[in-house]
Amino acid sequence: MSKSSDKKEYARMVSRRSLVKWSVAAGAALGLKPWQVFEALEGSGPGGVAMAADAACHSTNRSVHIVAGTGGFAWFQLLWPHNDVAAAGNANFAFHAPGEQTIAENTDRLLTLGPEAPWKNLNGSRQVTALMAGRNETHTNSPSTSSTINGGISLFAACAAMQSTNPTLVPVIAVDDVGVGNAPGAPNVARVNNGDAIVGLFNSAASRAGSVLENAADAEIYDAHYKALLSLNRMSGRPTSKRSLATGREASALLGKNLANALAPTNADLSRYGVNGATPTKLTNLARTLIVTARAFTLGLTSSVVLPAMKDDPHGAFTNMANLRSTVVGLGGILDAFMGDLQTMDDPACSDKLAEGTVITIHGDTPKNPLNRSGWPDGTPQNSNWLYALGAGHLKTGWHGGIDRNGTVTTFDPATGNPVNASSDSTREAASAAVAYAVAKGDMRRVQDFYDGGDISGIVTPVTL
Repeated sequence: MSKSSDKKEYARMVSRRSLVKWSVAAGAALGLKPWQVFEALEGSGPGGVAMAADAACHSTNRSVHIVAGTGGFAWFQLLWPHNDVAAAGNANFAFHAPGEQTIAENTDRLLTLGPEAPWKNLNGSRQVTALMAGRNETHTNSPSTSSTINGGISLFAACAAMQSTNPTLVPVIAVDDVGVGNAPGAPNVARVNNGDAIVGLFNSAASRAGSVLENAADAEIYDAHYKALLSLNRMSGRPTSKRSLATGREASALLGKNLANALAPTNADLSRYGVNGATPTKLTNLARTLIVTARAFTLGLTSSVVLPAMKDDPHGAFTNMANLRSTVVGLGGILDAFMGDLQTMDDPACSDKLAEGTVITIHGDTPKNPLNRSGWPDGTPQNSNWLYALGAGHLKTGWHGGIDRNGTVTTFDPATGNPVNASSDSTREAASAAVAYAVAKGDMRRVQDFYDGGDISGIVTPVTL
C-alpha cells in the first residue's frame, strides 16, 4: 500500500472514530440501547460495517482511580486492615473492630475484611487486591509513588493512553486537584472542580463534538454520519427531534440537554448511596462523583475518572468511636452502592454489565500507622505505603506483603507473589504494572509500552482463551 493510501486510510479511521464517539453519545441522549446505535451505524451506508466494528467491545477495561489525600487514605485500612494487625486483637492498634473481622473466601492470598468492608458479595477471584507499593507521602492531595509505573510515567495516564482507542466522548476526567501525571500517548485530561461539574463538561464536549463532525473532510463518512443520525432518530421513536438532527451542531444542543438530565444525581440516587442532610461533605462529594461516573460509563461517555476522596486528616478519629463508626459505615456503603450500580448498568460496548469491565484502584498519601490508634500518627513502619485494587478478575486477590503486629514490613516477589523483606517503594512499579494489566484485559504487550520492569506473573491472573 502506498504512503498516500496509508494516509487516506488513517484519515478515514480517525473520521470513523469521531463519528462513533458522537453517535454513542447521541444514542444515549435519545434513550437508545447501545446495540441499537451499533445497528444504525452498520446500516448507515458505505463504511458502516467498519464503524460498527470500531464501536464494538472495548479492548480495555474502564477504570476509576480514587486518590485519598491529606491523610484520608487511613480510613480505607479500616475496611481492609493488614491481616496480622487485625488478627492480633490489640485494642491499641488502629483497627476499630478487633474480633469483628472476617476472612474473604477463595481469594488467592489472605484478605481480612472489616465489618463495614464493601463488595463482600464478590467471589474470590474478583475480590480486593492489596499491594504494598510506594512510600509515605504525608501530606499531599496528589500522591504519586504508589501510582508510578516506570520512572516518570504515571499509572493513571498510562491507563488513559491504553483506553484512548475506546469510542468515548471524553477519554479521561480528573476531579478537583488530583494529579493524573504523564505517559506517552495519553490524551488530554478534562478537569472539573467536582463530580457535579462532570455534567456540564459533557454539555460543552457535545458542542465540540458537533463541530468536529460538521467539518469532517471525508464526504463518504460525513454522509454516513448524517444517515446514522437519522437512523438513531427513527429508532428512538422521537420524530420531533428530526429537525435538530439536520446538522451536527444542532444535534449537539439536544445532546447536551439530554445528557445533563441523564447524568445528574437524583434524590433517589443519594438515598441509595446512604447520603442525607447529615452526611459529612467528604462522603457526600464522593457519592455524587461516583453516581455521575457510573452513569457516564453506561452512556459510553468516558473511560476513566480520577477523583479525590475524604481529604481529611483523622488523627483524632479513635477518640470518638461513634463518629468513626458512622464514617466507616458511610464509606463502605458508598462503595457498595457504586458496585451495585456497576452490577446493574449495561456496558455500552458489550452484553455484560459494567462491573465485568471496570477496574477500581484506591491510593493515598499516607495510610497512617496501623499499630497506633493514639493520635493515629502519619508515619508508617519503614515509611511504607500500599494500594487497593479491584482488578476485574485479572489480579491475584488478597494481601501481597503487609505489616505484622511487630511492625515488620514485607512486600512481594512480582514473579511469584511470595512475600519478601523489602521496602514497599521497591514494588511500586510492579504494583502499577499489575493494575495496568487489569485495565489492558491481560494484554501484557500493551503494558510493556509503559513498563520495562521484570516478570509480574505472580500478582496477575493469566488470560485463558
